[in-house]
Amino acid sequence: MSTKTNRRQNIRYRIRKKISGTAQKPRLAVYRSNAEIYVQLIDDTNGTTLASASSREKAIAAQTAPKVEKAKLVGAALAAKAAALGITTCVFDRSGYLYHGRVKSVADGAREGGLQF
Repeated sequence: MSTKTNRRQNIRYRIRKKISGTAQKPRLAVYRSNAEIYVQLIDDTNGTTLASASSREKAIAAQTAPKVEKAKLVGAALAAKAAALGITTCVFDRSGYLYHGRVKSVADGAREGGLQF
């Protein structure tokens, strides 16, 4: 494993020690690959995923937009799914990534969609 990966993993563990999601206030976890971005609302008490969205969904993948703009659409899509489930608040888990670029864009999209964190 590279040192960059180790560093992110250590940051991830440090974040996860402090935050966890419940059914009323789930954890919004972000995973960012080079090409795609994935987000989930997770209930850590039961260990279940309540809702998820990614840049691979047909409606989002069909659009020709920069990755940052697609990330914002992913955040908005997750917020819409959360609203359908009656979830209004969540805890943001950046998973060791810097709060910048695509990760920030997901958060902005989710906030505009109505999620509070």
